[in-house]
Amino acid sequence: MFSVVGVRFKKAGKIYYFDPSDLPVEKDSSVIVETARGVEYGKVVIGRRTVGEADVVLPLKKVIRIADTQDAQLVEDNKQAAKNAFAICQEKIRDHQLRMKLVDVEYTFDRNKIIFYFTAEGRVDFRELVKDLASIFRTRIELRQIGVRDEAKMLGGIGPCGRILCCSSFLGDFEPVSIKMAKDQNLSLNPTKISGLCGRLMCCLKYEHDNYESAKDDLPRVGSEVITSFGNGRLISLNVGDRTAKVQVFDLKKVMDLPLDDVVEQH
Repeated sequence: MFSVVGVRFKKAGKIYYFDPSDLPVEKDSSVIVETARGVEYGKVVIGRRTVGEADVVLPLKKVIRIADTQDAQLVEDNKQAAKNAFAICQEKIRDHQLRMKLVDVEYTFDRNKIIFYFTAEGRVDFRELVKDLASIFRTRIELRQIGVRDEAKMLGGIGPCGRILCCSSFLGDFEPVSIKMAKDQNLSLNPTKISGLCGRLMCCLKYEHDNYESAKDDLPRVGSEVITSFGNGRLISLNVGDRTAKVQVFDLKKVMDLPLDDVVEQH
């Protein structure tokens, strides 16, 4: 068992475990930790807890120290420097006529590296661009190609539901989403109805999928003949969330909205 705290480096970013040792690290405090990218500044979002070996990546890195006001100021300075680097990089991309879209720029906490995030339809030969950027900033340069879902997470926005994008507000990781989830939930398969700002299937299709999966065995099949209090009929559609069904009642020769409790499949 390991004593850990959960640290997040970006809003809605992935949570990583670190060893707090004997430091008085509490939830919502800012800390300086060592990562694969070097020394980083993060926020503790999970207080001290004990987890098993399967939940950590060994060797477990330690919290170096609790951050102070100077560290917080350095983070703000890095953000301002990243904005300037963004403008310079955009200009260099135009100069080299590269088919790529710059999305975000990030300095590591110790300014040992600048990371430029971009999207592109295919492979991009940016070797000359890297040389130019290295000569300007005189530090390590990394250009990282990301996908459209990562772009939406970084830039944020308002989803079709009218709320802030899930990926940019609270989702730490993207989970696989499939068209089958939309079919199981009886949603319109119109791409404009089930796609997010990124153009991919909306992440929220995953939220209720498990409930629909577990309910499928207990529900009558769409298209099957059913028995209702109004007589026999054929099941046209289901609304699992509202627990209702549309049934074409043979004797009445009309379609009725009925509670699921009043619909029994014939066997």
